[in-house]
Amino acid sequence: MAPSSRRRTFDETLAAAVNDLTENGFTSAERVIFWTNQLRRSAADAMKPVHEAEDALRRALGAIYKRLVERGQIARWHPGIGRFTLQRVAPYLRAELDKRILAATQLIKLNRAQAIDKTLQRFSGWSTSIPTGGTEAADKRDVKKDIAKSLKELPFQERRLHIDQGHKLTAAINETVAKGGGAIACIWRSNFRQANYDYREDHKERDGKVYLIRGSWAQEQGLVKPGFAGYFDEITSPGEEIFCKCYVVYVYTLRGLPEDMLTAKGKAALAARKDAA
Repeated sequence: MAPSSRRRTFDETLAAAVNDLTENGFTSAERVIFWTNQLRRSAADAMKPVHEAEDALRRALGAIYKRLVERGQIARWHPGIGRFTLQRVAPYLRAELDKRILAATQLIKLNRAQAIDKTLQRFSGWSTSIPTGGTEAADKRDVKKDIAKSLKELPFQERRLHIDQGHKLTAAINETVAKGGGAIACIWRSNFRQANYDYREDHKERDGKVYLIRGSWAQEQGLVKPGFAGYFDEITSPGEEIFCKCYVVYVYTLRGLPEDMLTAKGKAALAARKDAA
């Protein structure tokens, strides 16, 4: 019978490498290099093809873009903004999507390379510690589990990458709309009440606070000033920190601000508008 040409799976290769080293020990650098090369190839084979991972990412981010921009759900974070403004900034929103896809696909490749490198580092560190002649003290199951840890966690990490990049895309689209629409402030919203969400304590403390957007038309006209919370550019943005699920609701009118953020001129302007109404 002709020998099978089937390549070993990663688990089979790792088992063979661990068996060889526990039986023979670290006899030479060549022995470790041989198994390191075998593990690198089988680890790459074990991964979902990179083009499939990239396609899945494009679909995930594309679905967010379609929901927010094409279906108009972005308006929930921009009360009162007109449809004309959304149409005017639409090309910039598409550019944000393309930019985020490009950055995320690079992260996929980088994370995969790092997972393989960490796997090989663990194997090399363990294998070179085995005395010549082998050992019976090693728990092969634990050894294999530790060596393969980074590789086994990769699918989970890629799913988290989709989620994190989705939050970052949402935040970038919101910021672009806010700039195009002339937002003057924003209200921070934390998801700290969400079950099982590992929120940041300082993000929870920002919940409900109103931050002034520096250089807005209202500030240039002397109508507004920073309140207790200060300027928006003095804190990290929603989605900027990894796995942040916070968001902001943008304010476009003077009446949407607390009174302490209005200057005397701003209060007079707001009063005049109320009288005119």
